[in-house]
Amino acid sequence: MAARIRKGDRVVVLSGRDKGRNGEVLKMLPAAGRAIVQGVNSVRRHQKQTQTQEGGIISKELPIDLSNLALEDPKDGKPTRIGFKVLKDGKKVRFAKRSGEVIDG
Repeated sequence: MAARIRKGDRVVVLSGRDKGRNGEVLKMLPAAGRAIVQGVNSVRRHQKQTQTQEGGIISKELPIDLSNLALEDPKDGKPTRIGFKVLKDGKKVRFAKRSGEVIDG
């Protein structure tokens, strides 16, 4: 199955504490059905000092469920569903169902 949301996509949060916020997908966790989005679902954690990392209270993003994310429409920035279509040259691409704009390709 082709992935509807991919690393590097701009997404909008549909529900939860960060509803309405948007950001870029930093990492996908397909086995868990989750994604890490920049600036969304961030928490502050106490970090013990290691050889490579300094200790203290750090802020980091936790994974958010894919069902709570929607792709940001390239035209108006609002949430949109994603469809697939095959172009005349035989290339399969994703498109925004809201505006019909091709997302990649």
